[in-house]
Amino acid sequence: MAGDGIAPAIGIDLGTTYSCVGVWRNGQVEIIPNDQGNRTMPSCVSFSDTGRFIGEGAKNQLSINPTHTIYDSKRLIGRRFNDAKLQEDMKLWPFEIIKGSSGIPKIVVDYNGEKREFFPEEISSMVLMKLKDVAEAYLGDTVIDAVITVPAYFDDSQRQATKDAGYVAGLNVLQIINEPTSAAIAYGFDMSTNITRGTNVLIFDLGGGTFDVSLVTIDVNGTFRVNAVAGDTNLGGQDFDNVMVEHFVKQFNEKHRTDMSGNVKALSRLKVACEKAKRILSSTTETTIEIDALHQGVDFSMRITRAKFEYLNEDFFTNCVQMVDSCLCDAGFNKRDIDEVVLVGGSTRIPKVQQLLKDFFDGKELSKKINPDEAVAYGAAVLAAKLSGESSPQVSNFELNDIVPLSLGVALYDTSLSVIVKRNAKKPLTRQANYTTAEDNQSAILFNVYQGQRTRAIDNNWLGEFTVAVPVAPKGTSQVKVVFDIDDDGILNCSGEEVTTGLTKKVRIGHDKQRLSKADIKKMVQDAQRYKIEDEEFKEKTSARSDLEDYIYKLKNKIKSIRSKIRSEDIEKMENAIEDVRRQILHGMKLAEVKEYTTKSDLLASICVPILARYP
Repeated sequence: MAGDGIAPAIGIDLGTTYSCVGVWRNGQVEIIPNDQGNRTMPSCVSFSDTGRFIGEGAKNQLSINPTHTIYDSKRLIGRRFNDAKLQEDMKLWPFEIIKGSSGIPKIVVDYNGEKREFFPEEISSMVLMKLKDVAEAYLGDTVIDAVITVPAYFDDSQRQATKDAGYVAGLNVLQIINEPTSAAIAYGFDMSTNITRGTNVLIFDLGGGTFDVSLVTIDVNGTFRVNAVAGDTNLGGQDFDNVMVEHFVKQFNEKHRTDMSGNVKALSRLKVACEKAKRILSSTTETTIEIDALHQGVDFSMRITRAKFEYLNEDFFTNCVQMVDSCLCDAGFNKRDIDEVVLVGGSTRIPKVQQLLKDFFDGKELSKKINPDEAVAYGAAVLAAKLSGESSPQVSNFELNDIVPLSLGVALYDTSLSVIVKRNAKKPLTRQANYTTAEDNQSAILFNVYQGQRTRAIDNNWLGEFTVAVPVAPKGTSQVKVVFDIDDDGILNCSGEEVTTGLTKKVRIGHDKQRLSKADIKKMVQDAQRYKIEDEEFKEKTSARSDLEDYIYKLKNKIKSIRSKIRSEDIEKMENAIEDVRRQILHGMKLAEVKEYTTKSDLLASICVPILARYP
């Protein structure tokens, strides 16, 4: 609850390309605009010799400072450097990624004249901290508590990493909630007066970097029950942009007999243009991309039609609809059981996506009653209000029953996966299974924990491992009880108990040796505070510089307006003083200290004001 300078809990949609923040206030959800007046903010951070930019300022740096402007950190968070999907993504990013300790990827940038390395969690924490600051400025109080959303198909490591990012940003993460579930809450609240029976809602969430489909039943009592989920954490609008970039690079190279694949700045400029073209093609049937001096001084000008765009991304779009079918099958539903198909995420504005989905549901009209860009943050804000004790019946009476998106289990001696928790099981939950030694005289059993749907353990996503000591005995004699406990955030805690002795070994998989250590997180928190101070200093310096430039502008206009009245030697004295200041402190990009700007401003005033006072 708010009070004593503490703001209400907020809901954050931490998106791959754009993020959004909302709050329950005055009996409704308010989506909070940022300092630019926009209700969504690019999930982008840019570093330079002059400072750090987050949001719109960072995205504006993408075409001119591509190697030090970080986006898509959500596709990095919680992954390991040798992850196959990460390796594929790395080929498309202009910034440098290296293998850090324990196989955790790190991003390398030049910041304030130094080479620095950041974990993906740090980049996400910077975006979260910016959203926290935006909320505090809007609410006028300190924000502490938050609900943060993640794709339904985020695995255990990715969820824990997102919580770590929230902690580094100074947030107490009340809960991690799946994005389509959050959108379902938004839909349910918006349509609550029209729900007279159990309503089956299919949430189709296609954003900038991830895709989720979720089947939710909403009853008249305000209970939200998730029946099944499907999705891909590496499928979204960014992939559609990348396909366009590859197409145009090939066309450009063939036409001009060159190769611009190694020109990072050119590729970044083309990517920005392709994203813009993609948006335009949602409302028109063709557009032309024009970029001056794209590569080796050669101008770029090429036309693309909506049909060509659809052809280039046909496999992606088809894959989305196939996942809808998979979700229905997992839930035991058919098309006729679905009352509403709700579109969430900016990429659902693509006409071909809408058409394929409509055709799949035999011509059923798609619901566009909620804002696709804000729905996820809206639902998160509602849940945040409930978890923080909001007393209004609309919030306090609703109940959420979410599920585990993927099966969880351990590898057996024959390399198969022994499933302990089946996918689509309701969370929170506790499940257990017993395992015996596979060889004579074993002194311990090693349990490798995996998440996924494949029969062979190694084909699934490895989460971590733990070992339980057992009495030495013939094989099949010593026995261990393995317990999987999954909390509301979808984060797994494991324990193994040797049945004979009763000794228990516990481990939180999210904190295994392949994840960030407590020392790493502590350092990230300290660095975050330091970067915030540096940002404030940068802001003060740029403000002081701007004030000086504004003062010079006004002086020059004043001199110009009464120039005919002023003696030539007085004009020369003032103009020389102005030029000296411009040359000494305003020349170039390097920022001076605040005191230097104010000192120069005072100096100009001491020279010019007495002279101008003589010429009223």
